[in-house]
Amino acid sequence: MEVNRIAATVNGQSITAKEVGVMLGPEINRLMAEFPRRGPEFDRQLMAAKDKVLNELIDRELIMSEFREREQKGAKLPDRVVEQELQRQIRELYNGDKQKLIDELAKARMSMASYRELTREKMIVQAMRQEKFKDAPPPVPSEIQAEYQIAKDALRDTTKDVLDYRKIFIPRVDAANPLASPETQLAQAEMVTEKLKAGEDFAELAAKYSADAFAAEGGLQTNVPRTDLSPEFAAILFSAEPGKILGPLEDPVGFTIARVERIDKGPAPPLSEVKELIDQRVRAKKTSERYDEWIKGLRRHAMIDIKLK
Repeated sequence: MEVNRIAATVNGQSITAKEVGVMLGPEINRLMAEFPRRGPEFDRQLMAAKDKVLNELIDRELIMSEFREREQKGAKLPDRVVEQELQRQIRELYNGDKQKLIDELAKARMSMASYRELTREKMIVQAMRQEKFKDAPPPVPSEIQAEYQIAKDALRDTTKDVLDYRKIFIPRVDAANPLASPETQLAQAEMVTEKLKAGEDFAELAAKYSADAFAAEGGLQTNVPRTDLSPEFAAILFSAEPGKILGPLEDPVGFTIARVERIDKGPAPPLSEVKELIDQRVRAKKTSERYDEWIKGLRRHAMIDIKLK
């Protein structure tokens, strides 16, 4: 994605392809890992993700227009709220590794300061929504408890996630075979994947084909922290059902076929620690129809020009 393009304009304010690219970064990395040959499903999911992000940014800009009027009268979002959100994103999207976020921003030629501002605007939009519908009926205890049960998995400390999994690694370049190419190595990975799906033994195939250090152990790795994996691989593995064959998954050095054996997820925070957030989630659900109508009204009276296709 070209980072110097204008993705859309909203009432004369620009949304850049750079902003879209940064927000898309984790999802693009996941899709590229999951679809080494790209193809129509990769294109479909990428386009859907891009459309979702762009529309979120357009809605953000519509709401920010209203906030700027209030800002002139002294309205302000505390810096600590922005910092808390940044820490949440680093924890959940980048396995707690701030450097991974910085590297992702570097790919899009965006500074940390610019990303912080992007995050600040996102938080302002959330605050504006809460205030707009503050007259919504307060959640009752049963609604709070039900929403907590839905949300607690997403709110857990993902840096404490651990799994056991089997892995077959086929390098992009095979030093022992000068005739091998990334294309033939991918083809071999696909062949091994088909054998696994047909019921052949994972340990035997790992011992035969894997260039991984754990090949002699049947590719089995135990008690692997989520933070030891790349964010895109972690997102795929920790969302998989145990026993399902995954892959071939691509990274810069080769192709991985994996099977999750066990997932031990990090602890969820007690309700007492996240009650305010859960309260907000319940209120947002109760007012979702009114929010959609509000946004539609803002869009009807705005000048929106979408340039990124």
